[in-house]
Amino acid sequence: MSRVPKLLIINGPNLNLLGKREPDIYGQQTLEDIETILSSRYHPHRAELEFFQSNVEGEIINKIHEAHALQLSGIIINPGAYTHYAIGIHDAIKAISVPAIEVHISNIHAREEFRQKSVIAPAAIGQISGLGVKSYMLAIEYFLLD
Repeated sequence: MSRVPKLLIINGPNLNLLGKREPDIYGQQTLEDIETILSSRYHPHRAELEFFQSNVEGEIINKIHEAHALQLSGIIINPGAYTHYAIGIHDAIKAISVPAIEVHISNIHAREEFRQKSVIAPAAIGQISGLGVKSYMLAIEYFLLD
């Protein structure tokens, strides 16, 4: 029997306001709702999930740096607004050997021009966007394939 993957799911700035923040774009689900959905579907038998949210770039970088100590199989990151300019998060992902997948609830490529560019994507093994909570699910499913 193969080892259950251990995944860190990081959510960046303003995602703590899901359910209140622009529900026409981000939906009615709160971040807690999303974590509950993912936990009930995957944890603990299919994947070991750890959730982390911060509005502070340095805290996200520090959490990424802990990847080896946490013995992670992968990182799933929704960098929020940091997607578009946080070179520090890009560099942190590049500095570790743990694979990361960038996810977004909304389709960033169909939004304002400044939201269409990701500085995180080149450091990640893939990007999934526009599918709501299913973006997270598809990223988890990727790590379950091994």
